[in-house]
Formats: sequence, C-alpha cells, structure tokens
Amino acid sequence: MLGTLRLVVASGNAHKTAEIRRILGDFVGSVEDLSGYPEIGGIEETGVTFEENAAIKALAVGRALRDKTWVLSDDSGLEVDVLGGKPGVYSARYAGENASDADNRARLLEQMAGMDTGGQSRSARFRCVMVLARGGQKITVFEGTVEGVIAGTEKGEQGFGYDSLFIPDGYCETFGELSAEVKNSMSHRGRALEQFKLWLANTDHE
Repeated sequence: MLGTLRLVVASGNAHKTAEIRRILGDFVGSVEDLSGYPEIGGIEETGVTFEENAAIKALAVGRALRDKTWVLSDDSGLEVDVLGGKPGVYSARYAGENASDADNRARLLEQMAGMDTGGQSRSARFRCVMVLARGGQKITVFEGTVEGVIAGTEKGEQGFGYDSLFIPDGYCETFGELSAEVKNSMSHRGRALEQFKLWLANTDHE
C-alpha cells in the first residue's frame, strides 16, 4: 500500500470519484477530484477514442496543477454492438451536451426499441481507459472491459450512468441491482484500477 501517495482524478463526476476511492481503499493516501480545483474549469474532450480523451484530461489537469501530483484520468463508456459501438466516447452526452444519465438511458432504449431481445443484438460492453500523468507528462495507460447485454427496461437503483440497463455476463441482475462490492469486483473501472494498483506496487514512483 502507498499510504502517502496523493492522487487527483481528472473528473468532476462525484459518482466516478466515489467509485474510484472505494475501489482503491487505503491503497493510496488520498483521492481528490476537480471539485477541489474550480479554477481549472471544464476540459473539452475532443478525442475520438477513450484513450485520447483520457489523455487530454490528464495532461490538462497536470499542467494546471504545475507540480508533481499524480493525475489519473478515466474515460469510460458503453459500446452496444448492434449500434455499431455507440454510444462509445459519447456515452455521457448521448442525448445531448447537457443530457442527464436518465436522458441518456432513455435515448439508448429508444434506439434499441423493436430490436430482437435475445442473442447478439443486445450484446454490449463497458470499456474504461485510464491515463496516468505527472507534471504534465503522460506516464502510462490502463484498460478494463466487462461484457454483457442491455436489458429491455431499467432495473435497480444502484450505481450511475447506464448501470440500470447493463447485465454483466454470468448474472441475471443489472449493475443497478448488484451491490457496489460485486460490481466493483468485475467492472471495467475495477479492472483498470487493478492494473493501476499492480503498476504502483511494482514501479519506483518517487
């Protein structure tokens, strides 16, 4: 464990930060996010891949902090096969720039209305790419995915984003129905963070 390491998550999404903090536990000293740095402002995500967007955010925050703080940026999304991988990098704004999670879920269900409810037509995955930066320099990349299917209706109140629509392989419940502990043990973000923890444990990071 690295109890003195200070980590800033390049996000203003409180749900995402709480999930990262919960998964890392006491492996690091502290996990902050951009809510503590309002002067940084919004960061425009102009990339066309998860890694590009994650890098844009990590490097922007690193440059703004102007120190050697470790910055971890997460760009994640849902890829639905029958929709050609959409919403993908646009998952957070699938229903528009200022869309809520509920708006995005409604848009997804609308897009999939009338499609076969079985087989590959509803196959999907959550993908997460994390970029670690320090001093405005990109250090390394971590990735995680989890396969599953899209439910026909929303189920469950846990989690956020598309969780109430995503049923991971091997389960009958959505991420919105499963406990945080079960979800984090297999989620795309959990798998990427396991790589991050392994990297930290085996790398000189002073």
